[in-house]
This record gives sequence, C-alpha cells and structure tokens, in this order.
Amino acid sequence: MSATKKIKTALISVFYKDGLDEIVKTLDKQGVKIYSTGGTQSFIEHLGIKVNSVESLTGYPSILGGRVKTLHPKVFGGILAKRDDAEHQSQMKEFEIPDLDLVIVDLYPFEETVASGADHASIIEKIDIGGISLIRAAAKNYKDVVIVPSVNQYPKLLELLKEKKGETSLDDRKYFAASAFAVSSGYDSAIYNYFGGKDFPAYRESVDESMPLRYGENPHQKGVFYGDFSEMFEQLHGKEISYNNLLDIDAAVSLIAEFENTTVAILKHNNACGLASRESLTQAWLDALAGDPVSAFGGIVVTNKNVDADAALEMDKIFLEVVIAPSYDAAALDILKQKKNRIILIQKKEFLPPKNSRTLLNGVLVQERDAKTETPGDLKTVTNVAPNQQEVDDLLFANKIVKHSKSNAIVLAKNGQLLASGVGQTSRVDALKHAINKAQSFKFDLNGAVMASDAFFPFADSIEIAHEAGIKSVIQPGGSIRDNETIDFCNNNKVSMVFTGIRHFKH
Repeated sequence: MSATKKIKTALISVFYKDGLDEIVKTLDKQGVKIYSTGGTQSFIEHLGIKVNSVESLTGYPSILGGRVKTLHPKVFGGILAKRDDAEHQSQMKEFEIPDLDLVIVDLYPFEETVASGADHASIIEKIDIGGISLIRAAAKNYKDVVIVPSVNQYPKLLELLKEKKGETSLDDRKYFAASAFAVSSGYDSAIYNYFGGKDFPAYRESVDESMPLRYGENPHQKGVFYGDFSEMFEQLHGKEISYNNLLDIDAAVSLIAEFENTTVAILKHNNACGLASRESLTQAWLDALAGDPVSAFGGIVVTNKNVDADAALEMDKIFLEVVIAPSYDAAALDILKQKKNRIILIQKKEFLPPKNSRTLLNGVLVQERDAKTETPGDLKTVTNVAPNQQEVDDLLFANKIVKHSKSNAIVLAKNGQLLASGVGQTSRVDALKHAINKAQSFKFDLNGAVMASDAFFPFADSIEIAHEAGIKSVIQPGGSIRDNETIDFCNNNKVSMVFTGIRHFKH
C-alpha cells in the first residue's frame, strides 16, 4: 500500500482550544468526519461544524466523573488497526469500528497543577489516563495514523493540512509520532518526579524544548541546548547564542543572584574577572572593569539593575560579547546596539533549578544546587582579633564570589570590589599567588584587603603569604587538622579570621 494516507476521520479531545478552530474548519472543508468528547465537542458545535460524539461510537457515556471516556475497543481499535492487515480489517468490519486517521489530543495540566500549589488530591486528578493512552496508541501505529499530541503541534498540522490537502506521508506521520513520545515521556517524568523525585536517588529528566547551536564547545563538535531559553531571557540584539555563551550566561546569572545592591559582574570562562557593588551603576561598572580590564575584553557583563545611557556609554568603550540586565533605557539600547554582534539580553526572571546535573562516564551526576549564602550569623571568629564591620561586609562579599569560582579558588576583595582572584589551580598556594600577582599588576593596594577561600587551608603557608601581601582578614570553611597552626599565625600577626563551616567547591 502507498505510504501516502488521506485523512478521512479524526478524533479530537483536547484541553487547550487556542488555534483549534482553524484546524477544525479546515478538516470540515476537506470532508473529514470528526469524533469528539465533552468540552471539545461543545467547542466544535459552537463553530457550526458537525461533530459525532465518542459516546455514539462506543455506546457508553462518560463515566466515573470523566475518568473513563475514550477507553473503549471501538476507539482504540480504530487507532491501532493495521490498514494492510486482512485479519485486522475483517475484525474492524465485524465489530463496526471506523478507522481513525488523525488523533488530536493533549494532556491534563499536571505540571501546572503541581506548580500552583494545589493539594495532593487535585494533583492526582490531573494524571491523564485516556489522553496518554491515545497518544501512545496513535504514535505506535504511525504507519497509518497522524498523532498531534499537544497544542504546540497545531501550527505544524495546519500547515500540513493546507499544503497537502489532508494527505500525509510516512515521514510526516513519523515526525508527529516522535513528538508524541517526547510529550508522553516528559509527562511521565513529571509524575515520577512528583512522587519520588524530590529525594534521591529518584531521577528522571525529559525536556521538550530545544535550541540548536552553531556548534558545541569547539567548531568540530555539534551542540544543542535542551530547555526553554525564552522563559528566562529575551534577546534584544546580537548574533546567535553559542554553547560557550550559554555556559557563561548560566555562571553570570547564578553569581549576580547573590547580590541585592547595585552590582556589576564581568565574567570570562565562567569565572568573575571583575565585580563591584556601588551606589551607581556606572561606578559599579568602572570598578568592576578595573579588576581586570584585560580579561574583560570579549567578556560577559551582568547587572541586577536597569542599564541607563551613562553606564552604556562606558560599557561600549570595550568589546563585550554579552550584556545581561533586567531592563534598559531606550538610549542605552541605542548605544549598546551599535556593535552588530553584541548579544543583549533581558533576564525576565530568576529561575535556578534546585538540582544540578552533568553527564559523565556512562551516567549522570545529580546534586542539590549550592544554595547556601553565608550571612553575619554564620561567621565564627576563631582569632583573638575580630573583623570590623567593613571587613565583615567585605568577607561576605568575597565569599559570594569564591562560591562561584572554579576550585581551587582564592578571592581578594576590598570595599565592595573584587581586586583579583586565583581560580582553577591545582594548589591553594598557587591560587593565592596568582591572585596576588594579578592584583599587584593592576596596581591595587592589598593593605587592608580580605581573602576568601572556597575550602580550608591545609597549612598555614597561604595565610603567611596573604599577610605579607597586606591581607588583614580571612574567611574560610575551616576543618583542617592543622587549623590551630593557621589560627596561631593569625593571632601572632593580628590577622582576623572567621570560619563558616561550609565548603564551596566548584569543579
């Protein structure tokens, strides 16, 4: 038999009606016989289009409060029957079952109901049974049946109906079947995670949205982003976003979420190379840039405040690949858009999932997001000298940055400004030396600065080096068997030190 099929009959049972009217009208013009249920039937009738109730086909009404409507051999037989199987067709004739060539169905809004904070009983009622069965059955028999599993596929179906006058190829039907199994797997994953996914070791992940990328980390690697980028960001200008851009954007929004007062951060390769909190955005930008004006070239800039024209004028003086902010003045956009390829993003909302995952070996690592941000109450002074208020503010400031820096990491800060950091080093001493050398190369005075470490100091040598450079206060998790040596050195040299008890490794 020909792989091309003409749609003659359709079953429509949907929750979302947006866009359905034009599809139904097109089907009616093409002489398609339509079966439907409940609210969908009423919707079609109000369009003035003839529709046959599923009850008239099955001989049974909708029962059990609507839990059972389409679960019947005459419905599923019409979907699952092989058109080129003589025995199947004989049984179809015997039991008066019509072929169903097109199934349009969507699923009860389970995830939306969970997100709304509804009670458990209401959530359970939104576990779809009939709809998911129809989707799977029609997708299984894609050789003969077109399955449209969600409102997201309405435009594709309408395009197909209009261009091919109701005829579909095997490739068309296979495309819809693949979409159907994506919908069903995502739906089942959401239900699974509701029942068991809040606690380990339960883990299921299914994402419908995807964004093809120019390439992966390097041009010879393919890359795709799975997720709804537009849910978090609106791109106002610039070139196509790349794999590496996405890594930096993720690092940028995770870091800026730590700050409430006016802050600008500049990132390169997922690490902050400049960051400052100030009264004005322009000054925050200038002081962030001063932290490392060399690395800032081609960097990612993120701020938590509206970008005005004054700040934009300063930012535009160097090449920036991505700028992220909650909003922009019109004049600021005019300035920033002068660079054709510069990516300009509005961060529409802060959404950082509670879990992180990454693939490795033959599996996936999953962990809780590091959501701990230290406050003054978390600091335990372990030295004779306690940090003063300015030092406490700077210690907490530096600790926020080191939390988002690649281990081994050291951050040097003073007066709400990142002076320098050493990141991704194989020893903590190397990280510290790198930070000191970098700060000194940009003419920063380290006298009175503070130091943050993502993990404890195994020896007192790092504290000795920091003290020689002028560091006056230190924040670290503590927990080394040689903590007393470090504390003794601080006491003998009038350096204050606080322990947090929290390690912030980031690999």
